Amino acid sequence: MDGKATPDQWAECLSIDERTARMTRYAVIDPADGSLVREYPTATDDEVTQAVTDADLAYQGWASKSSIAERAALLRRVGDLHMKQRDDLASIIVQETGKAYADALSEVDFTASIYSYYAENAASFLRDEHVEVISGTGSALIRRSSLGAILGIMPWNYPYYQVGRFAAPNLAVGNTVMVKHAPQCPESAAALHRLFLEAGFPDGAYVNVYATNEQVAGVIADPRVHGVSLTGSDSAGAAVAEIAGRHLKKVVLELGGSNPFILLSTQDLDATVASAVAARLDNTGQSCNAAKRFIVADDLYDAFLEKFTRRLLAADLPPLSSEQAAARLEHQVRRAVSQGAELVSAGHRRGAHFPPAVLTGVTPDHDVYLEELFGPVAMVFRVRSEDEAVHLANDSPYGLGAYVFTVDPEQATRVTDRIEAGMVFVNGVRAGGVELPFGGIKRSGIGRELGRLGMDEFVNKKLVRVVA
Repeated sequence: MDGKATPDQWAECLSIDERTARMTRYAVIDPADGSLVREYPTATDDEVTQAVTDADLAYQGWASKSSIAERAALLRRVGDLHMKQRDDLASIIVQETGKAYADALSEVDFTASIYSYYAENAASFLRDEHVEVISGTGSALIRRSSLGAILGIMPWNYPYYQVGRFAAPNLAVGNTVMVKHAPQCPESAAALHRLFLEAGFPDGAYVNVYATNEQVAGVIADPRVHGVSLTGSDSAGAAVAEIAGRHLKKVVLELGGSNPFILLSTQDLDATVASAVAARLDNTGQSCNAAKRFIVADDLYDAFLEKFTRRLLAADLPPLSSEQAAARLEHQVRRAVSQGAELVSAGHRRGAHFPPAVLTGVTPDHDVYLEELFGPVAMVFRVRSEDEAVHLANDSPYGLGAYVFTVDPEQATRVTDRIEAGMVFVNGVRAGGVELPFGGIKRSGIGRELGRLGMDEFVNKKLVRVVA
């Protein structure tokens, strides 16, 4: 297919939100009431080609010749501008995604810290790594350098944070970045593009393109593009990886997750329940790394379920990202109930507003057992042993994150070592940081973002061997 996915193939990897957005082009639709705020024209084929040209020319003329210190200074300025414009930036994504304003401000703040982190640490992360030579005389080292233009395909749930963890390390190493934002986030996309230019990055270093999925397939195939990073669904990741693999392009994929929250013991059940609710309702449940399956030891199950359900259902939540997202979640929940699961809910869906709910009695025969619920719905399971808890936690196509709560340190180590996930958090939730690598295994993705590992993905690790 020469890098061109057929319409049917792309349709399979598109979410309901993305299909709707493609039909209406890039558009801001306020989830609070479903009103159309404004539309942005989708890029023409010529504009997409020009975007690739701009990114490649910027790499050849600026990125490959600039110093680490110069790039770090620009990144620091990007972080400063996030803080200077935080109120305006937050307001934009509230309207685009329905995010609570306080959460939007927190996202802007955390994103600013990502740029500051890579500005501060770029030099040490890219320092030559000396290798002890045992195969003869002389010396050897690994020298890290840039590759070229990299494509980022971004989601809607964290419009600034996801871009920050993709763009900051790539720009620090000297790659240029093209960013294809989610169709429902065109205004935040435009705001970020202006911000990078205001910070002093030259044209082409950071390129925003309102491309279609078909156009993206052509961008991945273009020899001037040297890698692609996608955050999205596992089906979208598979489609992108297929095209990238055909053209021998490196990929980083941060995909879905149905993360287990394993409760084996606790000295404070109320505090643990509070952590569980916070882990489920992060971004109104629309977070890949949110806890979604709650696996509770038999002796704690009844008390946990009662307290957890009461507290979860009492939560006052903003709308989901769109009416389509809420309708999809409603379909999953109704199907689960029709197949035998039991539901306790705070009410009924109203447009994009979805009530918090708890599903119990879910079995491997139910479709929802292997699915990701992207919203404020929790599945709760009873287990009678540590082995059963681990088996249930691992019985999933996903392997992004996991949470383990126990008062026994040896048990925590034992269970953590057996969990099939890219990240495990022990006795705590929402404990991520700019210095901590983020990523998963199985259908949750390939590669890592953030931290030291996040800068090592799209990098040429060149061996320099001096024999004399």
